[in-house]
Amino acid sequence: MEEEAPRGRRIFLNHLDSYCGRSIGKYLSTSVVGATLESAEDEEEGEDNEPPVDPTSAGETYEIVGTLSNPESADLQFAKETYAVSSREELLSHLLECEIVLYNITEDVSQIEEATWAASALHKEIETFAKQKLFILISTIMTWANTKPFDDENPEAPFIEEDFRKRRSHPGFVDHLNAEKHIAKLGKTNKKKFSTYVVASGHQYGAEEGLFHYFFKMCWLGETPAIPVFGDGKNIIPTIHVRDLAIVLQNVAELKPAFQYVLGVDASMHTLRELIKCISKNIGPGKIEKVPKENAFLSKELTQMQLDMLFVNLRMESLYLKENFNINWFAETGLIDNIAQVVLEYKQARGLLPLKVYIHGPPGSGKSTIAKELCKHYKLHYVSTNDAISEKIADLEQIVAKEPVRVESEVEGEGEGEREGEGEGEKLVEEEEEEEGENIEEAKEFLDTIKENMQQNKGKLGDEYILKIMKDKLMSMPCRNQGYVLDGFPETYEEAMELFRVEEEEGEEEEEQAAGKMPKFNQIIIPEFIFSLMASDEFLINRIIQLSESEVAGTQYTEEQFLEALKHFRKINADDVTVLNYFDELEIHPQFVDVAVYEDFENRLAVSKIIKEVGEPRNYGLTDEEKEVLQRQAAEEQLAKEAKEKAEQERKEDKEREERKEKWEEWIKQQEEVKKQEQELLEAQSIPLRNYLMKHVMPTLMQGINECCRIRPDDPVNFLAEYLFKNSPDIDWNKR
Repeated sequence: MEEEAPRGRRIFLNHLDSYCGRSIGKYLSTSVVGATLESAEDEEEGEDNEPPVDPTSAGETYEIVGTLSNPESADLQFAKETYAVSSREELLSHLLECEIVLYNITEDVSQIEEATWAASALHKEIETFAKQKLFILISTIMTWANTKPFDDENPEAPFIEEDFRKRRSHPGFVDHLNAEKHIAKLGKTNKKKFSTYVVASGHQYGAEEGLFHYFFKMCWLGETPAIPVFGDGKNIIPTIHVRDLAIVLQNVAELKPAFQYVLGVDASMHTLRELIKCISKNIGPGKIEKVPKENAFLSKELTQMQLDMLFVNLRMESLYLKENFNINWFAETGLIDNIAQVVLEYKQARGLLPLKVYIHGPPGSGKSTIAKELCKHYKLHYVSTNDAISEKIADLEQIVAKEPVRVESEVEGEGEGEREGEGEGEKLVEEEEEEEGENIEEAKEFLDTIKENMQQNKGKLGDEYILKIMKDKLMSMPCRNQGYVLDGFPETYEEAMELFRVEEEEGEEEEEQAAGKMPKFNQIIIPEFIFSLMASDEFLINRIIQLSESEVAGTQYTEEQFLEALKHFRKINADDVTVLNYFDELEIHPQFVDVAVYEDFENRLAVSKIIKEVGEPRNYGLTDEEKEVLQRQAAEEQLAKEAKEKAEQERKEDKEREERKEKWEEWIKQQEEVKKQEQELLEAQSIPLRNYLMKHVMPTLMQGINECCRIRPDDPVNFLAEYLFKNSPDIDWNKR
C-alpha cells in the first residue's frame, strides 16, 4: 500500500492541463517545501496566523494533484494525481486531503463558480480540520480595470495592494471581483483553521504563451509583413512571467502573510505597442502597424475576454510583494528586458525548433526537386543562390523606392501632430526605428554595388556578395523560426567556412588556425541534417536526355552546360578537402542517398527516405483553413472514388448483361438449328413411309371417305371400316 504523502506537501490545483495550471504545477512540483522562508527575525507574522512552515531538512518537494480541463489530456508527469471529478462530493474529498488549495480563474470563467463553491465547502468543514488549510485564489488585475486614479495631481501614480478596497472591475470581470470578495471574507472567520488569499495576477507570459500567443504565433509563422497593434497601443499592461507567478504563490503558501490581497505583477510598465514591437522585432518581421480597435473583433483567434485584457490600461506596483516576499525573480523587469529567454522558452515549450537541412549532390540528381518537396512537407523555406539573389535585389529596390514616400509622410505627420496636440517625441522615435530597420542609405549603396558587380561579371555576382546574401537569408527571421532547406550551396569547403563562421576578431581567428582548431561556427544557421545525393555520370546523362525540350529550355541542362557543370562538381568533390569534410569535422555527418537505386525520376522514394531520417515536423501543424481544405479534398476524392466505383460497377453490369444477351441469342440460335436438323431428319426418315401409304393405303382410303360422304351413314367409322375391309386390293374375296 502506497504511503500517504506528508501533510504540507500536497497542493491541489484546478485545470492542471491549462497554460497557467501546467506552468505553475511544473514549477511547484520541483520546489522544495519552505524554500522561500528566511530567518524568523526577517518575518513578521500576524497574531492569528500559525507560524510559517519550517523548511524540510530532507529537501522535500510539493506533490501536485488536481483536475483537468480536458479528460483526454496527455499524461502530466509533474502531477502526482489527476482527477476526473464526477460529483461535488468527490471533489470535496480530494480538497480535504490537501493542505493548500490553489484555484485559477484567470483562464476559464466556468471555474469562478467552482472556486467559490470549493472555498465555501471547505469553510463548512472548518471544525474538522486538524491543521490550518490555505485557499489561494488566482485572480486577475482586470478586477481593477475601471479604477480611476486617486490623485488628480499625479494621475500616473501606480495602484498598490492597499488600494484594493477601492478597485473597480471591468464589466466583463464582475464575477471575478465577487469571487475575490467572497473568498477573502471566508478567510476572516477562523484564520487558525482556514486562511484565504487573493493573488491578482498581471497578464501572464512565458513558456508556451497565453494571452500573447496570438502575436507570438503570427510572428513565428511570418505570413504578415507587420504585426497589428489594436488602437493607439499606448495603454499600459501589467504583466508577470508565469514562473514568477508560481514563485509568488509559493511565497503566499509558505509565508502566510497577514495581508490577504497580493498584486502579482512585475516591475515593468510597458504599453501594448512596446510589447508587440518587441515581440515582432525578436521573432517576427520587426514591424508593427496600427489598426482600428474594431478590427480586433474580426479575429477568430482572440476571444472577447482576451481582447478586454489587451485593452486594459493600468499602472500597478506590488509594494507588499517587494517588501515582504523572498522572490528570486525570473523576469522581474518584464517581457521586453527578458525577450531572448522568453522567445527560447516559447519555441521549446511548443516544439517549434527550426529544422535546417542541406542537400548536396551533382547536377541532375534531383536536389531542387527533393529540397522543394521537403519544404512542402515540413513547411520550411527553400533557399537557393539564384532565388536569394533575386529576392535580395527586389527587397533592396523596394526599400529604396520608399524614400520619397517616407519624406512626404514625415511632413504630413508633423502637421497632424500639431493639430492633434500630440508630442513629437513618439513620432521621432517611430521614425528613427523605421529608419534603423530599413536603413535606406545603406540599402541604396548595397544595391548599386550589386548591380555594378554583376555588370562587371557579365551578369554573375561575385562570391563575396553571394556569401553575404546567403548569410543574410539564413539569418532572416523566417529561416531562424521554421528552418530551411539549402539547395546545393555551399559547394566548397571554403564557402562553407565563410558562410557559417562566427564573426571574430582577426587575432582570435589566426590563433585558432595556428592551433589547428576549427573556427567557431554560427549555431543559429548551421544545418542539422546533411544529405548527399549519389549517382553515376551515365545515370545522370541518361536522365537529362529523357527531358523534353520545354523542360531543358532556360536551364543548365543543355548538353554543353550540363556536362560542364557535372565536370566541375566531380572536380571540387574529388579533393581531400570538400564541403562534406567541413560538416564531418563539426560532427554533423552527411547521410548518402543513392538516387540511382530507386529509378524514380521524381525522386519520391528518395524524399520518403530523407523524411524518415529527419523525423516529425516541428511546427504548428495544419491550420483550421488547411484542415478544411484537406477535408474538402478528401471528400472530393471520396466522391470521385465512389463515382468511379459506381461507373465501374455499372460498366460491369452492362457488360454482364450484354454477355447474357449474347449467350441467350446464341442458345436460341442453337435451339433453332437443332429443331431444323430434327425436322430435316424426320422428313428424311418419313419419305419411304409416305410412298408406301400413297401407293397401298391412300387410294382405297380416299374412295371410302368419298363414299362415306356420299351415303352419310349413321355410323361413319364402322361404315368406313367395312368399306376398307371389302374393297382392300390385297384381299381376294372369291377365294374366301
